[in-house]
Amino acid sequence: MVVSSEVGTGPNTPVGVDPSRASIARMYDFVLGGKDHYQVDRDELARLRRVMPEVADLALENRRYLIRVCRFLAERAGIDQYLDCGSGLPTTENVHQVVQRVDKLSKVVYVDNDPVVVAHGQALLEENDRTRFVAGDIFEPATILGHDVVREHLDWSRPIALMFVATLHHFKGDRRRPAEIMREYVDALPSGSYVAISHLFDPGEGGDHDTMAAFQDAVARGSLGGATARTEAEIAELLPGLELVPPGIVLLANWWSDGPNLKPLNAAQRLIAGVVARKP
Repeated sequence: MVVSSEVGTGPNTPVGVDPSRASIARMYDFVLGGKDHYQVDRDELARLRRVMPEVADLALENRRYLIRVCRFLAERAGIDQYLDCGSGLPTTENVHQVVQRVDKLSKVVYVDNDPVVVAHGQALLEENDRTRFVAGDIFEPATILGHDVVREHLDWSRPIALMFVATLHHFKGDRRRPAEIMREYVDALPSGSYVAISHLFDPGEGGDHDTMAAFQDAVARGSLGGATARTEAEIAELLPGLELVPPGIVLLANWWSDGPNLKPLNAAQRLIAGVVARKP
């Protein structure tokens, strides 16, 4: 995809964009080297860095994890269709690029509701005939699962990979609701499907717990409106009836890394976990 120069507030600004409020998608874009972000996004990241200096590593580890998961699903699990919920901006090494290097016929449906992401998603349709984009609220499963594009582009009689990468912790509401949301998605998946999740991680005790508490407080006081970390047990609740792929729920840096960690993980790297699971 062709990525535009830095977004602005001129006549070409996507409908619905509020340049006075930070967007998590645009903040990720900035960290990953993209060009689709505002000053407010950079300012918000700078503010969060005062609480967690290594906060950019959350995005970097998350992208590395996503790439490794996609390689696993395409190469080892033989999955050739993907539903990426909360896909964010197409900055670098996106799901369709990784999986279509393994199997050029792999199909991908991206879902997001950020206006800038939506604008790029429409452009994606012109670039790749095996890829589709749906503008929608991933926290309303019925609207996504029943969407014509989702139903028609993917074959729901065969296994599908469902991706919720760095999305569920942004749900604003009852902290029990994401588990209910995931049950609705999982119930709809065919047997043999996989679910991949990454999520802010609360270790439950010690200094990292305090660091995560301070980070959540900082996010809540900013324009992002909050984020919810979960313990290992709470992350497991997001995978009802699924079989965890080894090594289970682990820090992202430890999920089938490409090599040994040659230096200790920093605070940001210790506070985001991931898991891949299979539906029997």
